[in-house]
Amino acid sequence: MPIKKDELHNMSDPAIVEETKRLRDRLYELRQQAVTEQLENNREPGNIKKDIARLMTEKRMREISKETA
Repeated sequence: MPIKKDELHNMSDPAIVEETKRLRDRLYELRQQAVTEQLENNREPGNIKKDIARLMTEKRMREISKETA
C-alpha cells in the first residue's frame, strides 16, 4: 500500500531513513522473486520504487528547508 502524504509529512527524519532501508530490502526480495518466477503481483516493485522516491523527495525537501532557514 503506498505511503500517504499525511503519513509522510508526520514521519521523523530517522523514520524516513528506516522506512527507505526497509523498502529497498523489500524491493531486493521482489527482484529475487521475479528472477525465479515466484512474483505474485507484478505491480508491487513499481509501487515500492515510487514510495522510495517519495521518501527521498521528502528527505531532500527537509534538507533544503533547513539550509535556507
